[in-house]
Amino acid sequence: MPLPRTSRRLALAVPAMLGAFALSTLPAFATSTPAQIATSKTNGVAYLKSLQAADGSYAGSGLSNEWAFSAFAAAGTAVVDVAPGGDTTKNARTVYRTLLSTAAWPSATPVVTDYERGTLNAYAAGIDPARVSASRNLIANIYAYWQTAEPGYFGPSANFNGTVFAALALGGAKTQTGTARVPQALTAAMVTRLRANQHNDGGWTYQKVEGNPTGLNSASDIDMTGAAMAALCVSGVPNTDADVVQAKNFLKGKLVSSSGAFNSLYGVNTSSNGWGVAGLNACGFNPQSAEFTTLNTKTPIDFLLANQYNPAGGFKYKPADTSPSAYSSIDALRAVAGGGFTAAPPVPVTPGAPQWVAQSAFTPGTATKLALTVDDGAGNLKVCSVSFTPTATTTTLGDVLAAATSAATPSGCVTSVTPASGTGAITAVNGKAASGSNTWKVSVDGSSFAGALREKTINVGDTIALRWGA
Repeated sequence: MPLPRTSRRLALAVPAMLGAFALSTLPAFATSTPAQIATSKTNGVAYLKSLQAADGSYAGSGLSNEWAFSAFAAAGTAVVDVAPGGDTTKNARTVYRTLLSTAAWPSATPVVTDYERGTLNAYAAGIDPARVSASRNLIANIYAYWQTAEPGYFGPSANFNGTVFAALALGGAKTQTGTARVPQALTAAMVTRLRANQHNDGGWTYQKVEGNPTGLNSASDIDMTGAAMAALCVSGVPNTDADVVQAKNFLKGKLVSSSGAFNSLYGVNTSSNGWGVAGLNACGFNPQSAEFTTLNTKTPIDFLLANQYNPAGGFKYKPADTSPSAYSSIDALRAVAGGGFTAAPPVPVTPGAPQWVAQSAFTPGTATKLALTVDDGAGNLKVCSVSFTPTATTTTLGDVLAAATSAATPSGCVTSVTPASGTGAITAVNGKAASGSNTWKVSVDGSSFAGALREKTINVGDTIALRWGA
């Protein structure tokens, strides 16, 4: 999984006292009231703010607290408004953007989930993930892990969570205007793999089970079921879809009547409940509806609130614990606030702070990357990250495709382009020529497809999709 399930704790000796709710019949809706949820959010945000280091950071070695950004956004707090001692020069967004921009981030041996984590949290912080800096494009970083031999997977397919979080990141981190930035062909390829790895019980785990009858018959876990069903829904799959309904029913079947917890493979805990609820939230299911209210009139939200310290705001990992967990508090607050696995950044209250920050142009001489897909219309989708060094503040489609022939990861994304120089319509890519009304078209950042011209202007961070067809 992107982050290990852990019971790491931050010491905080505050008694937890939450009221018990007694109802005589199965309610049609919430048992935790809007006022209780509002208080939980307020206190939870305060606790997450206390996790900020003196230098303004949340991310560091070991278990990273940058996931707090998705919880802040879900709860309506702009990350740029989170600053130690009110020092806006050290606000969490600016510090995180600086970290993401460094060449050493994430490590000397990165994995795809590093970039997916970065994408989801940068987006929630109001940092355009494709335009973090002149050199950092997190969307292109993810594209580099496309598995050519197993289309639809990102990263080693055995670690299925890499594909789940690719779908969450590429589908959830939309453009600044709120449109999907990746092409439907890519989304469809990921959805196919998500469906193929759903276990027979309706859920998922972090491991690949596609084509493995034993694996498909094995028990699913709450955490990855929440993440995978959210991945389907952010990819545009409706919540009436059979696979999404099966996932919902799996979670419903794991409810513990006495508490509203999900009976997780890791034992009853707030992190698993948070991930399960996040999946329900992402798919538009109310975790306090009648079908998620037990015979003892408990819901998954009730369980989370029952394990929160108030007024301090942190959440326990397990009910028997005596101190809050930073990671569990993040998971729980995001769920209580109605969030999935990321959220659009709220409008800041800090004077002069914009909702979004983004690199505005290429920096000539600074190496960078762009995300590219090539769809030949016959089911042979190619996905890659193109490395090049711009010589001006913009570039052209022709120059990007030329760079892709020798500097794409994975390789083979583009092998040839006609014409190979000059201007005008691109008439052939990878040996496939235009034919009648079927021509090569291009889309940038989810725009409508239009005729692909070599001279088309490409800007920093553009997500480029080429497609052959009518």
